[in-house]
Amino acid sequence: MKAILKNYRQAPRKVRLVADMIRGKRVPDALSALSFLPKRSSLPMKRLLESATANAKAQGVADTALVVSKISVDKGTTFTRFMPRARGRATPIRKHSSHVTLILGEAKTKKK
Repeated sequence: MKAILKNYRQAPRKVRLVADMIRGKRVPDALSALSFLPKRSSLPMKRLLESATANAKAQGVADTALVVSKISVDKGTTFTRFMPRARGRATPIRKHSSHVTLILGEAKTKKK
């Protein structure tokens, strides 16, 4: 029950804000939170969560019993572009990307 998003063209620092919001939540709660979140990375994260849920269903696990047990955002490749500046100089512009790994686990039920 794992899904990976590689080379997503947004800085890891911004993607981690969304990842921290859904870590530890149940899948239906995380999907509803991502639906209303006004961040650019919320839609790709929602699609990644749906992909991991589909992988879990293929293994025969119900999606209501799943929890986002681990989600990590790592640094991907960095494109370097140059912007012309005064006196014939050029300064680098770094375009960052992210690798997101999402792992689902089964929810533990509380005993009375």
